[in-house]
Amino acid sequence: MDAVVVGIDVSKDRLDVHVLPIGAAFFVSNDTAGIEDLISRLAELAPALVALEATGGFETLAAVQLGAAGLPAAIVNPAQVRSFADGLGRRAKTDAIDAAVIARFAVATGIEAKPLPGEQTRFLADLVARRRQIMTMIVAEEARLKRALNRPLKKSIARLLAALRRELASIDADLDAQIRNSPAWRIKEDLLSSVPGVGKAISRTLIAELPELGSLDRRQIAALVGLAPFTRQSGKWRGNSFIAGGRASVRTALFMGALVASRHNPVLKAFRDKLVANGKPKMVAIIATARKLLVILNAIIRDQKPWQTA
Repeated sequence: MDAVVVGIDVSKDRLDVHVLPIGAAFFVSNDTAGIEDLISRLAELAPALVALEATGGFETLAAVQLGAAGLPAAIVNPAQVRSFADGLGRRAKTDAIDAAVIARFAVATGIEAKPLPGEQTRFLADLVARRRQIMTMIVAEEARLKRALNRPLKKSIARLLAALRRELASIDADLDAQIRNSPAWRIKEDLLSSVPGVGKAISRTLIAELPELGSLDRRQIAALVGLAPFTRQSGKWRGNSFIAGGRASVRTALFMGALVASRHNPVLKAFRDKLVANGKPKMVAIIATARKLLVILNAIIRDQKPWQTA
């Protein structure tokens, strides 16, 4: 008998469910009561996989409760599901149709359930994301302050900047407390920060948003972050390679780390300079440096050995 695979299309208020191979379809509300009903129904089916489409965080409650109930849940990339639907010629788009497509996508790609982050890890990720938001606001207000011409406007911006900087300090204190309270995170942060060019902000982004670091090979981790180059070619035509997809926040943090490392890390500086000397555009060289930095960090966490220059 074929394994039971469940596809769930997630929206703010409801979860549309499709079960393969029996073709059953139903929906429940996207709240605690609805998810408890869903768990009860799925427990009877003993599914091999429950695939939920990532939908701006609306999938979190269901994914966490499914995992807590011992059901094998996995969150799938909506862009990949949409491409799969296009390949099937499925132009129509409703929640029920999407749930069926998600189930078929899970079967076709053979994705596996993965342990979901615990509450402490999710909280750390939320703090890291909030810090990133506050930094974005600070940068925007600093730019406005430079353009401001009248005194009252400058005072308004200065007051807001002061409040944002106080909030940033509070978030940093919360992050410090979270890291201190976890021996595993303290060790990981020390290992990551041993690499010149990698500070607390980058280390904590990787701890919170790339828990797979150290458990995948160099190609897999680069692809996960979106730093693996895709080749474009057809017959004799050769296009430029490019990067796409992956975890944008992690990729941005590594890009900033590569900028610093290309000046202060002797190994990565030599790597970047060699690429530029060989005619590579500076942006391409920095992206390649970010990828090499990621590979180094992946090996450091895998081997549990800090950075060594020799």
